Amino acid sequence: MKSNYEGLQKNVRNLKTPKIEAWENKYSDKEYIITLDNPEFTCVCPKTGLPDFADITLRYKPGKYCAELKSFKLYMLFYRDIGIFHEHVTNKILEDFVSACKPAWAHIRGEFNTRGGIKTTVEREYKRR
Repeated sequence: MKSNYEGLQKNVRNLKTPKIEAWENKYSDKEYIITLDNPEFTCVCPKTGLPDFADITLRYKPGKYCAELKSFKLYMLFYRDIGIFHEHVTNKILEDFVSACKPAWAHIRGEFNTRGGIKTTVEREYKRR
């Protein structure tokens, strides 16, 4: 059975996103958690073109670096006009964040607004090995 979504997201892992900048953590010898919450996240449904709204919460234990917030805000705004599935955008954000900031641990939760009677929540965790 062929899906109407086939091929829509085949290059999502290679999506060129803005750079998340990082700065040196002077307390890298301490273990603490930073929470970044974006209750106004917006992307676009790749099928209908309609906006999707979510609360994206990213929690992390910084290592040598912390996220520079203005660049992170601009990174999140990038998705405003991007057609992307909830599952993909949540994973992409975490992967880009880990690549830029190299945290000891990170957890992302994407809580997307109800559409068609279904609310979607996507979570993923990263642990440095």
